[in-house]
Amino acid sequence: MKRNRLTREQSKDQTRERLIEAARTMFMKKGYVSTSVEDIAAAAGYTRGAFYSNFGGKSELMIELLRRDHDRIHEAFEAIMTEGGTREEMQKRAMVYYSQMFRQDDYFPLWVEAKLLASRDAKFRVLFNAFRNEKLDRIAAYIRAFSEQLGTPLPLPADTLALGLVSLCDGVQFFRMSDPQQFTDEITESVLAGFFRKVMID
Repeated sequence: MKRNRLTREQSKDQTRERLIEAARTMFMKKGYVSTSVEDIAAAAGYTRGAFYSNFGGKSELMIELLRRDHDRIHEAFEAIMTEGGTREEMQKRAMVYYSQMFRQDDYFPLWVEAKLLASRDAKFRVLFNAFRNEKLDRIAAYIRAFSEQLGTPLPLPADTLALGLVSLCDGVQFFRMSDPQQFTDEITESVLAGFFRKVMID
């Protein structure tokens, strides 16, 4: 059977996707700082030139990876809001998702690296902070919509709750990543569910 040749645009998209996936693999394996452009290009099966024809540098790739992870979370929140149901059903879906999202968060080590990089690299800090603020704004919007849809008043401003819930999730997950024997999945889930219930439901 004759294979269809990729168009130039399709070939470029394929190259870009392979480089993105290679970057994710190498950042996870070696860390952002220790991974070179050559490492990423070689892992994807391309040259350094192919890398720079698609990306301006490693930091651009890091932001793209974080954006994709955030889009995944965004889609999950959208599903909770649009699925509808009774107040109790929506509350339960939201709490279950928030308390268990760490189980599917393979990108968390990248977020940790990005925060460290932002603290040391002023240029990257500008990119990362703009993206982080966008993330918090979107979560705050979901919190407001969730409150309005359920008719439940918020105990604190939505922006404050967004920052608190994200910070809690990151902090507990960091403990879990550093000491998984003490901070088990069950303990992590219990902490997140308990706090979510107190600030968003009770």
